[in-house]
Amino acid sequence: MKSIPKNIKEYISANQIASVCFVDENHLPYCINCFFAIDAERNLIIFKSSTGTRHHNHTIAKTVIAGTILPEKIEKLKIRGAQFNATILSNEELVAFNCSANYYKQYPFALAIPGYIWAAKFDFIKFTDNTLGFGNKTIWPS
Repeated sequence: MKSIPKNIKEYISANQIASVCFVDENHLPYCINCFFAIDAERNLIIFKSSTGTRHHNHTIAKTVIAGTILPEKIEKLKIRGAQFNATILSNEELVAFNCSANYYKQYPFALAIPGYIWAAKFDFIKFTDNTLGFGNKTIWPS
């Protein structure tokens, strides 16, 4: 798959919290907010969660997630944000892609917090950047 465009990589890399949505076994949506790291070279988004959480059972390989990434501060006339779909990686892929090291490099304090690392490969990203004009969007893959 082709690499994510530079403007999307820069935007995602400049932010740190994503809202992520799962669909549970009863086909009901469930969302979480969490810190993330990005591996732009491999088109990955990496998270850490606590075991025993409601979404823990949904972070199994090949599950599809959807999410949004917004800046901490929103300017109403200059909205920027990304929406994405991604597929959760297997444990073997987590190890092969060194996801834990990538996450802890960005959030070293997370080493002291119990939990597990999980990651997903981006399948689709829509980046809206109204600082370049209302409705300016970059879609990946295009």
